[in-house]
Amino acid sequence: MRKPVFYERSELARTLWVFRREFLWVAVFSLVANMLMLTPSIYLLQIYDRVLYSRSELTLIVVTLFMVLFFVIMAFAERIRSRLLVRSGMRIDRELNPRAFMASFEAYLRQTRRNPVEAFSSLATLRQFLTGQGVLAFLDSPWVVIYIAVIFLLHPFLGWLSVLFAGIQIGVAWYSHRMTDQSIRCASDAGINSVEYVQGKLRNMEPLHAMGMLGNMRDRWLKRHTISRDQNSMSFAIQNRQQAMTKFVRLSMQSLTLGAAALLVIDGKLTPGAMIAANMLMARALQPLDMLVASRKIIVQAWMAFSRLESVFEAFPERSGGKVYNEPQGNMRLENVNATAPGRETPILDGLTADIPTGSVLVVVGPSGSGKSTLARCMVGVWPDMEGKILIDGLSIESWDRRELGPHIGYLPQDIELLDGTIAENIARFGQLDPDKVVEAAKRTGIHDMILRFPGGYDTRIGESGNMLSAGQRQRIGLARAIYGNPAILVLDEPNANLDEAGDIALVDAIEDLKKHGKTVVIISHRPYIVKIADLLLMLKEGKIIHFGARHAVLEKTRSQGKQQVESAG
Repeated sequence: MRKPVFYERSELARTLWVFRREFLWVAVFSLVANMLMLTPSIYLLQIYDRVLYSRSELTLIVVTLFMVLFFVIMAFAERIRSRLLVRSGMRIDRELNPRAFMASFEAYLRQTRRNPVEAFSSLATLRQFLTGQGVLAFLDSPWVVIYIAVIFLLHPFLGWLSVLFAGIQIGVAWYSHRMTDQSIRCASDAGINSVEYVQGKLRNMEPLHAMGMLGNMRDRWLKRHTISRDQNSMSFAIQNRQQAMTKFVRLSMQSLTLGAAALLVIDGKLTPGAMIAANMLMARALQPLDMLVASRKIIVQAWMAFSRLESVFEAFPERSGGKVYNEPQGNMRLENVNATAPGRETPILDGLTADIPTGSVLVVVGPSGSGKSTLARCMVGVWPDMEGKILIDGLSIESWDRRELGPHIGYLPQDIELLDGTIAENIARFGQLDPDKVVEAAKRTGIHDMILRFPGGYDTRIGESGNMLSAGQRQRIGLARAIYGNPAILVLDEPNANLDEAGDIALVDAIEDLKKHGKTVVIISHRPYIVKIADLLLMLKEGKIIHFGARHAVLEKTRSQGKQQVESAG
């Protein structure tokens, strides 16, 4: 079978093309159901033109039995059609939801302006259309021609009249679509904008409330909400006006059909049974067109959802699995690493090159805005706009299979994000729980006794983002998560930002323990005492390496430069 043009259009179109057989069977059962919808008209013809004239009870019984049989078959066909659509919807969900999840993850990771949940809402809208009345309206619409052909068999004049009425209905549908399409799109975009604004501000509720900013944010949201409300009101007003006009046209055409048929009966050119049948057939012929008009909002929204989902999939293509190498040893190298961000003219990191041998502790220091946190994200492969290479054991980090490499990397970001679950699940990275490893990681970071003091111990649920914990507790649990499983490489961004004295001691002990076990540790820190445990020291300024090398050599160099600057100033 030759593939349609849209198949070559995108990944989404190719995925939907896989379900063509299911929708073909839905079309077959729609054919059966629509064919049997002729039953009431034929039954009336038999009653008026055969049974009433012959007064045969046997004929009435036989015709009635056939009518009931056909209705049973029609109901069966419609039920199977509905079940096929539901099952297809579930399969579409299974096929596309994992892809939508990864695309949403990539959108959030790359810090784009897209709504991270846009892919899910678009997929839900598209699935509802494909498994609901919208697609059935399309499948039923070709039968308009069949019903009109049957009307021609009753009388050519009624046939041409039905063609005229169908043309008027199509014209009304086109006009309604033209009038409502833009308003539906504007209302949908305005609603999404309003919801996204609220979602973004809810993440920063505490400072907004503490500094009295809620009123200002509410006023800004109300402006967006007012636009959304007005657009929706305008859209509904236009739709209701078009629906009223469509209903008037449909009822008028049905009544005019009955009147025209009655004239033919008066002239003796049509039987009373054919008159009633023609009216029913006209109503049935116009019903699919009426469904298309009624479903135009769903159709427009489904097309918008398809376009948005297609755009998301195109912007964030599915990553290849990468290769599975031997277990990493922890040797890391930066080769001419450059990092940028959208809308920024100067690079955040500019040509960084450095070697970090296995088992060494590197401390990265520098003033705020020098690119330290960006460097940490580059080292673990999560910064999107990066050029150059991050090599692990001589292999680019991008070439590794992330599922294989992930357990061998420990990462503690500056902003700790814990997930809704138990403490043990968070430490174990929500993988297969190994109680011994969980306890080991907790003990190495000095939080085992702290966890046992919670009501549920390791099974204590911490809530979304770990809100029930203090900042220091979240940081120490995040550190235990990074250490879990003895990863070969650890990148810790400000691991002591929220720690007290006991936490600082536990952190230093944990780093020294990791060093003894031959682990490579990279620490971003402003605390001077951390420098004492470093093997290597890297100083950043304005995204460039100012000094890099052994700790004693770098400190000696900075002291010499500082002394020279003082002498020059003097």
